[in-house]
Amino acid sequence: MENQTDAFRREPPPPLAQRPLNLPTPFETTLANGLRVVVIEQERLPLVSYRLALRTGDAFDPPALPGLFEVLTGMLLEGTETRTSRQIAEAVARYGASLNAGASSDYSTVAASALSIYGGEVLELLADVALRPSFPEDELTLAKVNAQQSLIAQRAQPSFLAAETLSRAIFGQHPYAVVSATHESLEAMTREELSRFHRSLFVPHNAVLFIAGDVKRDEVLERAGVLFGDWRGGKAPEPHFTNPPTRDERVIYLVDRPGSEQSNIVIANLAITRKHPDYFPLLLMHTVLGANASSRLFMNLREEKGYTYGAYTSLDARRFAGSFRATAEVRTPVTGASLAEFFHEFDRIRDEDVSEKELNDAKAYLTGIFPIRLETQEGLIDQLVRLKMHDLPDDYLQTYRERIQQVGNFDAVRQAPRDARLRARRRRIDRQNQLEARQRAAPRHRSKS
Repeated sequence: MENQTDAFRREPPPPLAQRPLNLPTPFETTLANGLRVVVIEQERLPLVSYRLALRTGDAFDPPALPGLFEVLTGMLLEGTETRTSRQIAEAVARYGASLNAGASSDYSTVAASALSIYGGEVLELLADVALRPSFPEDELTLAKVNAQQSLIAQRAQPSFLAAETLSRAIFGQHPYAVVSATHESLEAMTREELSRFHRSLFVPHNAVLFIAGDVKRDEVLERAGVLFGDWRGGKAPEPHFTNPPTRDERVIYLVDRPGSEQSNIVIANLAITRKHPDYFPLLLMHTVLGANASSRLFMNLREEKGYTYGAYTSLDARRFAGSFRATAEVRTPVTGASLAEFFHEFDRIRDEDVSEKELNDAKAYLTGIFPIRLETQEGLIDQLVRLKMHDLPDDYLQTYRERIQQVGNFDAVRQAPRDARLRARRRRIDRQNQLEARQRAAPRHRSKS
């Protein structure tokens, strides 16, 4: 007879009731030059975080110079009109601060954080590197050499080759198809080109300054006005991107890499933009299918079959387009068997109801990890950056968990497409059965010994 202790160990405890987020209310204003400023007052810790975010990123590279924006953001900390690279590094160390710059495909950021007693000095340093970079020739030469070596190392990695091939196939002539610089584009980059590109895209109308932490709103706004008020520039050019290609058939792209001990499988298709109304249903589907180590793909290909260390999906919803990908690195002899399991799981998630337990577990996971992302000052300010850069509603953070809970079972989301997929699947099965029947009926020829 099972005792109470054994029963307790067998059943996981139910999730705790949700607690209110109690997020601070951001204050937003716009300077006379068009720069938006968002201030979040949090006196919990004597820290302050800054983000200068611009709505341009790697996708805005000139077609002839892929990788230019990545090199540009990397060069921001290598010298200004009044500071050398060494002086910038020494100032950061002296204040015990952090200062960095980077770009994604849709936007770029210059970020800094420090103790609040040094907040004014660190904000001045951020303004200097963001607005007045000098792109020194010697530092640019070094950056290009490092980038060339990094590119060589990347091209030796099968995961990079797979991502490069896939991005070109999925996005076609859209800028999202480009995943890195080339040796030729790195050689062609000049100090003058970086300066011109910086002037055209680093403009106040294209930017938002975020300030979060132990600050007084009026004081920090006055400081921001002094440091950024003279920043001038027109509006950044509006993007006119080519639409990604549409597909109506399954295509295989094979990157032959002799000697590889594993096969890198990446299965993908176009998905949705970040503002699409189906984002939350698709996020839940992704969580059930392959977001983590308890999802279907992981449990099938690793736990049951032992084909791989891990199989996952990724939902990459960007500003202008998106993709959905399923990936695994498997032992070469089980490549075909692994593909069969991938497509088996795709058919299941499309054509069958997700169980209430799976759906509720996925909701508990997403609503449970969300507050963790907002616990720290850095986490909160990064979420606010994404909110503004993707033009999401102002109440997005407050309503995130509610919108997760509102998603019903997946077959109810798109009933008509589901019925069409079922009919198409039955046609594929019928064709396969007919082909196998013909093969069995065909006469067999044996070679003479």
